[in-house]
Amino acid sequence: MTDTPKKQSDQMQHDKLANADDMPNIAAPCFHHIDSNALLHPQISSHKPKILLLYGSLRERSYSRLLTEEAARVLTALGAETKTFNPSGLPLPDDADADHPKVKELRELVMWSEGQVWCSPERHGAMTGIMKTMVDWIPLSAGAVRPSQGKTLALMQVSGGSQSFNALNQMRVLGRWMRMITIPNQSSVPKAFLEFEEDGRMKPSSLYDRMVDVMEELVKFTLLTRDRAPYLVDRYSERKETAEELSKRVNQRSI
Repeated sequence: MTDTPKKQSDQMQHDKLANADDMPNIAAPCFHHIDSNALLHPQISSHKPKILLLYGSLRERSYSRLLTEEAARVLTALGAETKTFNPSGLPLPDDADADHPKVKELRELVMWSEGQVWCSPERHGAMTGIMKTMVDWIPLSAGAVRPSQGKTLALMQVSGGSQSFNALNQMRVLGRWMRMITIPNQSSVPKAFLEFEEDGRMKPSSLYDRMVDVMEELVKFTLLTRDRAPYLVDRYSERKETAEELSKRVNQRSI
């Protein structure tokens, strides 16, 4: 059965709209069709997922640190390789140079990681300044490299009082700003002082089970996306900007 003239006309119009040559605002050399093969059949890495964990408190008995340590145990049991950054000694943003030892340590760990866990206490209805300081020291770009872009992120928070999600919501905004793949699930532990034994281990509960769920989801998302991340975050606007910069440099009239 042949298409009606109207269907044929609609298809021709669609084909015309889909042609980059017919869109004067598009820089055609920088406009790429989606490569489903790159998305569905990437070269698969076989090493353990590399997960960096950050916590936002310096207290001697820090519940965000204890929750982070428990999460690291779960991640290791799930087959991941984990490293945890101790924020003690990290200077305030712009109060030291980028070659400060703690800043260098943090940035190297971020570059190493394929996924991250951020865990902050809620203080005055927000994430802690320590948590924000760590994120503020992570550059959006370092030369041609974007340290956080395309990496997975899981979020957790602890509270001294009732259930809350304020710190989680703020960190989720930060994760998007850092161009990270922030997983849907998250963990909030209210009255955290009741959820840990004297030796620092987390007690069995539905809150513990939720933390396990979050870590399991993080590992799955990391495995699914880490080999696709360079393609997933490849953007038309950035390709265009790079092409324009190259053209200006190559076509300089004087050097």
